[in-house]
Amino acid sequence: MLILSRRPGDAILIDGGIRVVVIACDKRGVQLGIEAPSEVSIVRQEIAVQVADENQRASAMAGAAGLLQALAPAGKPPRTRPGPTTQT
Repeated sequence: MLILSRRPGDAILIDGGIRVVVIACDKRGVQLGIEAPSEVSIVRQEIAVQVADENQRASAMAGAAGLLQALAPAGKPPRTRPGPTTQT
């Protein structure tokens, strides 16, 4: 990890195409501005972790549904609730 001291208005360049600028510093934290090419995705780490967790949970649920379907007895349709009947 590279650790730098920067003041508001100072910037760093990453890989020649990404520019990170210190906007402000105070007791609550640091505000950063990030300039990057449009094809570069920039997300907060906590959001990326949350999305990955949700994707993993959805994948596990889809796998469990497929397993239940594979274990269902052959030839028997799944049980469903009868719907309302209409008379004409």
